[in-house]
Amino acid sequence: MLEKLELDDDAAEPDSDIYMRFMKSHSCYDIVPTSSKLVVFDTGLQVKKAFFALVANGVRAAPLWDSERQCFVGMLTITDFIIILHRYYKSPLVQIYELEDHKLETWRGIIFDAVYSLIKNKIHRLPVIDPVTGNPLYILTHKRILKFLQLFVREMPKPAFMKQTLGELGIGTYKNIAFIHPDTPIIKALQIFVERRVSALPVVDVSGKVVDIYSKFDVINLAAEKTYNNLDVTVTQALRHRWQYFEGVMQCHKLDTLETIVDRIVKAEVHRLVVVDDRSAIEGIISLSDILQALVLSPAGGTSTESMWR
Repeated sequence: MLEKLELDDDAAEPDSDIYMRFMKSHSCYDIVPTSSKLVVFDTGLQVKKAFFALVANGVRAAPLWDSERQCFVGMLTITDFIIILHRYYKSPLVQIYELEDHKLETWRGIIFDAVYSLIKNKIHRLPVIDPVTGNPLYILTHKRILKFLQLFVREMPKPAFMKQTLGELGIGTYKNIAFIHPDTPIIKALQIFVERRVSALPVVDVSGKVVDIYSKFDVINLAAEKTYNNLDVTVTQALRHRWQYFEGVMQCHKLDTLETIVDRIVKAEVHRLVVVDDRSAIEGIISLSDILQALVLSPAGGTSTESMWR
């Protein structure tokens, strides 16, 4: 049962760090939903089948179980799929035999490299482990944490910084933004994902207007459609085969308040908003990481020194 957060009446700004104190007063287990799906892969599974299974189950990551060692050895994510395609793709005339024939255990070096990279450059998900059995219970993500917080926001005093705008708070990324064009080849988009370590790429037309967005999750459609042997097709062509319903690019403006941003991103169940001007031209990106940084880690609503949208 969740405990009611007690406020300190003697604090100079009693509500400025309320979200931080709320998170400290609850455990990871509190965030785990009463019903959820967790897919676990044995490292002896073929790489191709593993990624098909991610698509079929609608999940973005799965813990890896080593039968010989009888323990969990890591996680398989869409990032791994991108790394594999980027590293071994040659041309549409050459089959990616590694993806077709090899097992997950063959890729453990690559997978562990990816995990190390994520840890070093801010990870996006953590497995919640049962301390008694050692079994994974749930994969904790930024989205789940923010949704959990949002459930109780109405019952808490609202910090003053929630009424401030993005421009005033300086939340998000506004320089050196990674983006692509409608005619950008998929293989080029994968290269940007790997080199820039971003989770999504706004698709911008010749006038600078944001017309779509290509995320890491969209890449898994290549496995669903079995089209990963031809990565020279354009982003526009690839996005025609989205499996999930797409409502369009979720946008916001610098004049929007943080309260508005949190409400919009939680209701839309997206991982980021594209910041645009009055002409819908791209100005920046604000991610779940940026929002959690502002709400929890910077309790006074201060500006983050480094973007966390990776």
